[in-house]
Amino acid sequence: MATQASRSAARLMISPSVILLFLWMAVPLGMVIYYSFRRYRLLNPDRAGWAGWSNYSNFVFSPDFGGALVNTLILVLGVLLLTVILGILIALLIDQPIWGQGPVRILVISPFFIMPPVSALVWKNMFFNPSNGLFGELFKYLGMPPYDFLGQAPLASIVTIVAWEWLPFATLILLTALQSLDGEQLEAAEMDGAPPLKRFFYIVLPHMSRAITVVVLIQTIFLLGIFGEILVTTSGGPGTASTTLPFLIFKKALLDFDVGTAAAGGIVAVILANIVAIFLMKAIGKNLD
Repeated sequence: MATQASRSAARLMISPSVILLFLWMAVPLGMVIYYSFRRYRLLNPDRAGWAGWSNYSNFVFSPDFGGALVNTLILVLGVLLLTVILGILIALLIDQPIWGQGPVRILVISPFFIMPPVSALVWKNMFFNPSNGLFGELFKYLGMPPYDFLGQAPLASIVTIVAWEWLPFATLILLTALQSLDGEQLEAAEMDGAPPLKRFFYIVLPHMSRAITVVVLIQTIFLLGIFGEILVTTSGGPGTASTTLPFLIFKKALLDFDVGTAAAGGIVAVILANIVAIFLMKAIGKNLD
């Protein structure tokens, strides 16, 4: 009886937080769903009316939707590939007993504390600028014509910037997993004559598999919403070469002033993100079993 009373008291105490959290999530989502079925343009708010499913069809069948979806997938997969591979390599490096190990680890994780728009501006002006950027000066020193990274390879440039931002996170998670590895297994394998590559692929990498799946899941959820870096560097261009789904929704809402179609695009993006999240959760669940 006492246990039942304590459970009821616990539910009563946490209910305000649960209700507040539900409203904090449900009210904005409900407003987006409402406007996704309305014909509402910022330039003509008085002519708003019921649109039905036309906003969804206008967004999905628009000329830019397919390219934006492909660019989103390329961005996510490219960043994941770079951060996982480089994260493993850097984790292996800084796990070794080297001089100045503490300061090195601080420098490795420092990009994670820089705000995304700031890091995008740094890369845009200090590295990718073809006139006076670091890479431009390097090209001049080598006698090569300057290369406009953001103009000629915009999506690859954004992948580089975002990967630089998320590499410290992947490195920390993978380093934690690496430090939990029992050193006696590696010593035994070394005494048995196993070369370094075999020790890595048969002992180290399987031990880090759970950490890798966690990195992939968390980063994927956040990478699907990348927006600030694109706005600061390329504004989705040239043309639509670096336009992703979040940026396409922004263009529909604040450049085309079509709130109804933008709201429908937001719901489509949420559905796609949930599909990806469910798929990853099932994959991770199989890996953890």
